Amino acid sequence: MFSFGKYCVLFLLLKSILSDSGSSNQVVLLDTTTVLGELDWKTYPVNGWDAITEMDEQNRPIHTFQVCHVMEPNQNNWLRSGWIQRQFAQRVYVELRFTLRDCNSIPWVSGTCKETFNLFYLQTNEPLSAGTRFRPTDYAKVDTIAADESFTQTDLGDRVLRLNTEVREVGPVTQKGFYLAFQDVGACIALVSVKVFYKRCPSTLRNLAAFPDTVPHMDSSSLVEVRGSCVENAEERDTPKLYCGADGDWLVPLGHCVCSTGHEEMDGHCRACKPGFFKAYAGNTKCSKCPLQSSSHDQAATICHCDKGFYRAIKDPSTMACTRPPSAPRNLVSLINDTALFLRWMAPSDTGGRNDITYNILCQRCDGGDGSETQCEPCEPDLRFIPRPLGIAGTSVAILDFAVQANYTFHVEAVNGVSELGVAARSLANVTVNTRQAGPALVGAVRKDWASHNSIALSWSQVEQPPSDIVDYEIKYYEKEQEQLRYSSTRTKAPSVVVTGLRPSTVYVFHVRARMATGFTAYSPKFEFATAAEDPEIADQGQVLVVVTASVGGFSLLVILTLFLLITGRCQGYIKARMKSDDNRTRFHSGHVPFSGIKTYVDPDTYEDPTQAVEEFAKEIDPSYICIDRVIGTGEFGEVCSGRLRIPGRKDVAVAIKTLKGGYMEPQRREFLREASIIGQFHNSNIIRLEGVVTRSRPVMIVVEYMENGALDTFLRTRDGQFTVLQLVGMLRGIAVGMNYLSDMGYVHRDLAARNILVDENLVCKVSDFSMSRVLEDDSDAAYTSTGGKIPIRWTAPEAIAYGKFSSASDVWSYGIVMWEVMSYGERPYWEMSNQDVILSIEEGYRLPAPIGCPVTLHQLMLHCWQKESSQRPCFSDILTFLDKLIINPSSLLTLVNDSLSFPDSPEDMPDYPLFISIGDWLDSIKMSQYKNNFLAAGYTTLDSISTMSIEDVKRIGVCLIGHQRRIISSIQSLRLQLHHIQQSGFQV
Repeated sequence: MFSFGKYCVLFLLLKSILSDSGSSNQVVLLDTTTVLGELDWKTYPVNGWDAITEMDEQNRPIHTFQVCHVMEPNQNNWLRSGWIQRQFAQRVYVELRFTLRDCNSIPWVSGTCKETFNLFYLQTNEPLSAGTRFRPTDYAKVDTIAADESFTQTDLGDRVLRLNTEVREVGPVTQKGFYLAFQDVGACIALVSVKVFYKRCPSTLRNLAAFPDTVPHMDSSSLVEVRGSCVENAEERDTPKLYCGADGDWLVPLGHCVCSTGHEEMDGHCRACKPGFFKAYAGNTKCSKCPLQSSSHDQAATICHCDKGFYRAIKDPSTMACTRPPSAPRNLVSLINDTALFLRWMAPSDTGGRNDITYNILCQRCDGGDGSETQCEPCEPDLRFIPRPLGIAGTSVAILDFAVQANYTFHVEAVNGVSELGVAARSLANVTVNTRQAGPALVGAVRKDWASHNSIALSWSQVEQPPSDIVDYEIKYYEKEQEQLRYSSTRTKAPSVVVTGLRPSTVYVFHVRARMATGFTAYSPKFEFATAAEDPEIADQGQVLVVVTASVGGFSLLVILTLFLLITGRCQGYIKARMKSDDNRTRFHSGHVPFSGIKTYVDPDTYEDPTQAVEEFAKEIDPSYICIDRVIGTGEFGEVCSGRLRIPGRKDVAVAIKTLKGGYMEPQRREFLREASIIGQFHNSNIIRLEGVVTRSRPVMIVVEYMENGALDTFLRTRDGQFTVLQLVGMLRGIAVGMNYLSDMGYVHRDLAARNILVDENLVCKVSDFSMSRVLEDDSDAAYTSTGGKIPIRWTAPEAIAYGKFSSASDVWSYGIVMWEVMSYGERPYWEMSNQDVILSIEEGYRLPAPIGCPVTLHQLMLHCWQKESSQRPCFSDILTFLDKLIINPSSLLTLVNDSLSFPDSPEDMPDYPLFISIGDWLDSIKMSQYKNNFLAAGYTTLDSISTMSIEDVKRIGVCLIGHQRRIISSIQSLRLQLHHIQQSGFQV
């Protein structure tokens, strides 16, 4: 045997290398560096492998095995480990640390030296008995182990040893334990350490859920789904899940838990709220400090209790400060005239910290005594309070029908939401009123002169001579059983009246009062009279009259309906003939015909519960079907992402996902989902398609089809001049199809603009963004109208700006602006003009000039869309028909505005543009006054002189910016048309 020599002596130097870093996802079954006693490994033959145990400086044993029979051929030396329990492992890993000597560095060695050894294993359910014979054929080979680095004789002299580390996977292991075996076939090896372990996903806390130690599956390609359990004082929202990978790593966290009431999240656990804090709802919010006038003395408080003398109403949220009943109203005063008593007061000095104060009027009548409360009784029920005696929001009340020469005491009570909870005295202000200062009744006893089944004749006399002439009398009456819930009144100049329209056999209560120039007197006492019973013969005659009247009315209705159908048929025939005649011309139908679609748009706001609209019009999607790829933008409510919708049994669909960010309130959730309940009603190839919503888990999402090219305005700006006119018209047609569909459904978009048109990979344009009130909150082009809302001024019709009158006709105006945006490749309408300048210019008759390269026919269509009178604008169906004609006959698109020699037939067909009297005025109007000197220096001093300018002329005088060049040329084209008509009319500029 060849001796290692210095090799064994130097082995102690390896201790510094054998530090075990370990790993949290490893479960170690055996580590020879940590075994304190003997390993008791077996060698076959006995003189094959040598076991050497040395002690380190901490007196811990270091076990190593070495073999170096390189001088002898046909070596077959085995080293077998003890029995290793596999525990929960399905696959185990063996980490070997060893050194191996280079055969070339050993003198006098022929071909007998090797530089590898073999690793085997044997599975058993029980340890082998001591007398069991070792049979190599029982062991399964794992691998042949070779060294990456070997050492030489020089290395021994320099006391340098090269340590190799190799890891091999063993398994699958299915029995309770196993043995490892190492076969040497003629190498010079020192096995420094052996570590056997298996991998597991260690217990962890994620999203307030605890996940236990988990061993990966035997199949390394599959994941183990593990459900977590909420930590103490937490509760489940969405089922928390993690997936354990083959390498012992946790992957793909789903779901979460939230801290229960009275607890807040802290370092992955739910900690109880400290005294003085509370948390009323489960969630991952922090504990809140107790509101004013309340406190919590214990930990984990779910509510703060009110201090003594303060209360919280049932409907008050737990976050609201505790309050108390108000003090009494102040400065209660009374005012009486001939017929009415008025009470006025001021609000309490102490409202109790609330703003829901109301007032109750309590009345007592104190006749015949000294006014003390013990001699008072509740006031008579005939007393009328305006607006009412209880629950008054204001600080005044009028009292009618009071008795004359009586003492009344009125108590005005201030109450708020916690008044019923308080135990303090009632918050009352008192005033005593004597009605002797009110005018006398003047009306004596009321008599019934006669009565029929529906009438009663009354008369009366005056009690005393009035101080002035009586203007008339007022008679108030009501059915006795109604107890004044419903009453009627009539007037007469004479002291008598016939009250008609009464019910037969019914007792009525009557009050009479006089009106003089100074006002009404008090009412007389009440008098009760009954109507007579109805005569059966008269009742039968009445029934016959009703039948005859109904028959005659029905026949008349039949005749009228027949005439209406005849007239309608003729009108329809005339309308169809007129439409057919108009269809042969390039003019448009005027007016907007009501839509005739079968399906009608339903406003989600009409639902008592808006979530019902979402459930009715939007399909719920399982969130596991949604695969998010990347974030493509942000919105008011959260991120907008692109991804794939992978519904089993269907082809994957590219989608855009709008998400609702966490921490939202319920109104925000409803507003977010409102758009889905709108889009879900539309099914048209030129309307953005709703795939569905996610509302039953977080985050809340709206899923729509993905449009690869984004918003139309941005798309066109980045591709200026890259499309033919026919392609642009095709885009406009798609938008018209979508808007015609919306118009037929009765839906008004209100925010039609190129920014709200999306473009897919095939250049199909689709109308989107159906939540105007939300989007415009941060829109720089929006302005407040007189009604307080926000609208996009540059795209909105005049009647909608001035009066808020949105309609399909106002959408047509906006469509004309979209046409201008498309033909100008996304230029901003009206350029840098302010919103106020845009409004004034439109009112004065100004309209956007044709963009460069725009066909005459398209600009004429724009001008028709911008008619001031909404009834003169075309319908979307008319626009669609016209665009179809242009597409069928592309030659009609060849004549461009900038080289057109043909003009409209009459000046009336032209918009009423303002006529500028100087070059300076003209440049000021289009916000290009900085070029005034350029024009004058080049000799352009009159409107007529600039009307012949081309874009090359504009460049030549020093206008370098492309946008400015376009604006000036567009305005010159418009001006050229005006000058043409003026000159034809015989005027000179």
